[in-house]
This record gives sequence, C-alpha cells and structure tokens, in this order.
Amino acid sequence: MSSPLTKPQIITVIQKSLNHTVFDSKWIPCSAKFVCLGNFARGTGVMQIYEMQHGEAQLIKEVEKPKPIKCGTFGATSLQQRHIATGDFDGNLNIWNLEIPHLPVYTAKAHKEIVNSIDGVGGLGIGEGAPEIVTGSRDGTVKVWDPRQKDSPVANMEPMEGETKRDCWTVAFGHAFNDQDRCVCAGYDNGDVKLFDLRNMCVRWETNIKNGVCCVEFDRKDINMNKLLATSLEGKFHVFDMRTQHATKGFASICEKAHKSTVWQARHLPQNRDIFMTTGGAGNLHLWKYEYPAQRSKKDSNGVDVGVAGSVNLLQNVTLSTQPIASLDWSPDKQGLCVCSGFDQSVRVLIVTKLNIV
Repeated sequence: MSSPLTKPQIITVIQKSLNHTVFDSKWIPCSAKFVCLGNFARGTGVMQIYEMQHGEAQLIKEVEKPKPIKCGTFGATSLQQRHIATGDFDGNLNIWNLEIPHLPVYTAKAHKEIVNSIDGVGGLGIGEGAPEIVTGSRDGTVKVWDPRQKDSPVANMEPMEGETKRDCWTVAFGHAFNDQDRCVCAGYDNGDVKLFDLRNMCVRWETNIKNGVCCVEFDRKDINMNKLLATSLEGKFHVFDMRTQHATKGFASICEKAHKSTVWQARHLPQNRDIFMTTGGAGNLHLWKYEYPAQRSKKDSNGVDVGVAGSVNLLQNVTLSTQPIASLDWSPDKQGLCVCSGFDQSVRVLIVTKLNIV
C-alpha cells in the first residue's frame, strides 16, 4: 500500500510578488538564475533576471523595452553565450545577451501581429544541425529563423490564398536527431495540430482536437519522434505516440480530462521524458507519468502497422493560486527544480521530490 508520503511532493520554495504581468519565465542554463518576461501596466515590456540566494530570489537586473514581451527561449543558443530569443506584442523577434541586455544582438520583424509562441533547437547541445528558432503568431503564420541569417526566415508556413488565417497559439521543435531531419509542430485556436516536415517542406500530418490548442511539446527534441503532448481549452490534453504513423488513422493517441479549466502549458521533465507537468487556468499544477503499452504497434486488418497508445497516471496535484499558471520551466541542471509564473503577478520556485523513484 502506498502512503501519501511515498508520492512526489510539489513544494513551493520561493514565492515572489512582482509589479508587472508575467507571460513567460525561463531558467538560465547552467546557473541559479531565471528570467521573467512580461509587461508593465503602462504598456511597455520588461525583462527581469533573478538569482536564488539564501532561499530568496534577488532581482539582479531589470530592463524595460518598448513593447510587451510574450515569450522566450534559450533553445537556439550555445551554453557559452546563453542568449535568449524573445517574441513581443508587435511581432518582433529579438535575441538578447543578458549580460548587456539593452540592445538586441539580432532582431527581425517576424510577424505582422503578436508572437504567441517561440521555440529553439540546435543550441545547448540539444538537437543535431544548425541553431534555429520557430515563431507562431496571431497572423496565422509559422516561421523558422536561423540567427546567423538576417531579416528573412528560412521557412515560412502560412495559409494558402483565400484560406482563413487561424491564430497560431503554440509551436515546438522535434525530430532533430540528425543534421537533416527536423519537424515543427504548431497548434491553432480552432483545434488544428499540424506537423511540418522541414526536410521535405511539407505538412507531414494534421489533426483536430476540437478545442483551441494552448501548448504542444515533444517529449524530446533531439530524438526520433517519440511522443507529442497537446493541451487545450476546457481542461483536456492529448498524448500522441509518434513512432508509428498509419496512412489513414495517423498517430495513436489518448485524451485525458485533467483540469476543470484551460490547460495552459505542459512541460516534460528534462531528466525523464515520461514525466510531465500540466498547468491549469484555476492556478493548479498536475504531475503525470506516461505508461507505455505492452506493444507500441499492432497490425490492422490489412496487415499495416498501426500505433497503440499508452496511459497516463496522475502522480500529484497542487493548487498554487486562483489565477492561471501561464508558464512553467524545469531546470535543465537540477532534477525537480522548476519556476512558474501566473497572472496573479507572482513568480514561484518549486521543488518536486521523489522524481527518481516514480
């Protein structure tokens, strides 16, 4: 019989109230620092860097920007430089050196409207091939950028002439296991999930999960596609097994009703790809573990391989706030350490215990 103390516990170590709205928070790799991105009430953007010292989060740098900052990623930088790429409300993509963050080291007018989501690959030793950044915007386009190439994207996925432009809410890289292959997954406000193959420049697969897609993430960016997690409005998330693609049925998936409200984000644990955390619109966090089936594929009536989905188990849940938890980021260096921020204008550092034995 398992007692409550044998399960992982989610413990708030630091809670800090801020003087602005936070949209995204990220650990700075190889450090005890994190960066918060957001906007002041007066309509300007802000970037704050905090360092953990003696159980407190000390503000060590604050920079105000002309436009509110929506999202950020370290995915395309080297461990030596640790430059952060951000997307703002005006459609700009900027890359900042956090040591001297007053002027960007790279800038591009990426979109006509707000950059909702950003992701990077090829940096931090994660993913083969060139460093690249992907941005998704309200203008309906998904663009891939190489920080070594100014002004123009290396790939642009946009609706055909005459098609309705859907608001792209989330983007993620995956399948970067060699220097040729790479995929981008995008989720849209009408429930569409599209998988773009960057090697062949085509839509490899698409589906609709019936609700606006808030977050998509592969369990690992730098392996042959294994699992894709998609969260949505109305409290549901889907896990797709990406190893077996059927010509008509696509990828096998399971759907779980997790929260009573929007599932804003989901993040896989860097040290264990089968454990992930979902963040809810009612201020709660749910910790899950994916269990694989006995066989991940079987033959259909025509003798063609079709995938078999596994199951998810809820390990722990906790309510931190009454407002949505809009962002969460696991520390890449310390297992179980994470930073999350919500619309209660607070940032929290959490520790999740017993992740090595679940």
